[in-house]
Parts: sequence; structure tokens; C-alpha cells
Amino acid sequence: MAEGQVVRMNAADHEISYANNSSLQKGVILKIRPIVEESITDTFKKIVPTCIKVADLGCSSGPNTFRTISQVIDTIHAICREQQLKLPEFEVLLNDLPENDFNSVFKSIPGFYEKLKKEKGDVRCYIAGVAGSFYHRLFPTRSLHFVHSSYGIHWLSKVLVGLENNKGNVYMARSSPPNVFQAYANQFQNDFTNFLNLRSKEIIPQGCMVLTCIGRKNPNPSMEDYGWEVLAKSLFDLVAQGVVKEADVDSFNFPCYTPCKEEIAEIVEREGSFDIKSVQVFVANESEVQLIRNQHPGFDICVEMGENIANSVRAVVEPMLCSHFGDAVIDMLFTRFAAHLADDLCNSKRHRVISIVVSLTKK
Repeated sequence: MAEGQVVRMNAADHEISYANNSSLQKGVILKIRPIVEESITDTFKKIVPTCIKVADLGCSSGPNTFRTISQVIDTIHAICREQQLKLPEFEVLLNDLPENDFNSVFKSIPGFYEKLKKEKGDVRCYIAGVAGSFYHRLFPTRSLHFVHSSYGIHWLSKVLVGLENNKGNVYMARSSPPNVFQAYANQFQNDFTNFLNLRSKEIIPQGCMVLTCIGRKNPNPSMEDYGWEVLAKSLFDLVAQGVVKEADVDSFNFPCYTPCKEEIAEIVEREGSFDIKSVQVFVANESEVQLIRNQHPGFDICVEMGENIANSVRAVVEPMLCSHFGDAVIDMLFTRFAAHLADDLCNSKRHRVISIVVSLTKK
């Protein structure tokens, strides 16, 4: 499976689109806003460029695509107004894989410009799309001031093979054999090291980067529950019905990795191009977890929450599942997935989404 064919979100014209099912990702972007503001403020005050160049890696499509751009412009606009400086121009480069729904992104740009003019006046902002994997060079040498990626770097550069002994699972799980954990960790180490090395060539000295990914709290990966166990359970429901072959489930493993903060820090320090300003761990779906923790939700609420979570997951992973299992099983799969999630929620099982945000400065 080629990377560009599987690691993409559902397009805007899809019944379960990413644009309409990405409230979790919106919450993450809003949560890390102070870190983005601090990073862009430090860089701007050190350099004071006439044109600030920003890249968003893994921009996807929908309203979230423009949230970080707005944060950057808001921050610099406030600094310039306070210090009576001339507002710089903004060059914004939106990157994702070629299969991304860039059409809907481009159609949204005029509306963003109009909103920007209404709220900020004459702001010169120029937005362009850059199609390609961020595991390759994307931008000219020393051309970027700020790089942002939200929920991008946990996706691996390729689908792992040779993990047929990870039976009953579609990702790392407590029942996975040691070679599965090692294969995932090794691939992430190689990919993230490569990512840092590439960005170090593209970012100017004292430029900054803020990266957010799904992660884990426990340094021991075999001690975590990752949530994909529920999807594996749903797939085996279809195996029992004769709809999906067991061998197809055993040969499928999601091309992502949930690191701990210690792994991220170690890789950054070993690669050596960036200084770590901060690494923070937080629960992305804290409000949902609190609801389940504080009260026993009724059945109807559990069903609704299960369907919402299932749609959010489907908007992200459906192309991967279609590529491996075919389109015909998807509706059945996510009906089962939503039902299992509802049961878990009614039994007060908390599916926490652990996230890690790291703020880096180019040496």
C-alpha cells in the first residue's frame, strides 16, 4: 500500500467527512494555542522579518486547516499593534499528501481572506498548497520561520510488514509479541529522525516548530491500551459472520505509532538540530472522560457518544481499511465499532486520547 493512498482523511464530499468529524482535533489545536503563541512570539521578536513564512504539515481539509494560521496572524498582529511595528506579510504553505482533499482547501481560501480582512484590515497573506510527504524535502533551504503539525507525526512513512504473528490485533496491544513493539518503535525512530533532519534544512536558525501527536504516558508500550482493540474486536465480529477473512485481519496493522514523551525527547536530542523548549502530555478528550468519570451516563447518551467517536475514527482511517478489506464491509464494521464503544462507555470504560506537544527551536 502506497503511503499517499492510505494515510489520508475522508474528503469533504464524503458522507462521513473529516471536516465534519474532527472536533477532537479542533480541541487539540485550541489547547496548544498558548504554546504556538509563545513560539511564534519568540521567533518574531528575534528576527522581525518583512515576510514570515509558515508551513503546516498534514493540513488535511476543513475548518481546522485555518485555525493555526489564524493563531499565527493574531499573535503577530497583536505584537505589531502593541509595539507599533509594521505588520509583515504572511506566506502560508499548506502541506499534505497528494491524495488530500486540496480542492476543498482551495475553495475555502477566499472566505478565509474575507474574514481576515473584516477582522484585521489590510493583512497581506498568501496561501499555497504543497503536495508531498513530510518524510521528504518540501521547501527551500532556510526558508521557513515557523513549522506546525497537528496529529501528523504519529503516522509512519510506510505500512509495517512481517507482523503476521500480531494475531487478533491491528496495532500494538497488551497481547502483542515483543517483535511488534520493537518494529513499531524502530520505524518511528527512523521516521522522526528523518523528519527532524529534513526540517532542520528548511527552517532558519532560531526558527521554531510545534508538533502535536497522539502518544502514551507509560514508557513501556506493552502496558497501554490504545483503543484500536475495539476496532479489532469489531473486525473479528465480521470474521465470525464470514464477511472478513481472519488472515486479512492478522495481516493488517495500522501505520502509526504512539510514542511517549521520553522517546520524543531522546530522538530530538540525538538528532541534534533543535533545542527542546517544552514537552507536554495531556488528555485530548478530557471533557468526555470527565463525563464518564463523574456520572454513569444513560444508554441513549452512550449510543450517541459511541456513534460520534466511531464517525471521528472513520473519517480518519476509512481509506486505509477500504484499501485492505474493501469498501463493502465499512458500514457493517463501524456499526459494530459504535456498538462496542457504547457498551464500553455505559460500563464507564474511559478511552483516553493521550496527546503530546513538543516545542522546538532550530539551533
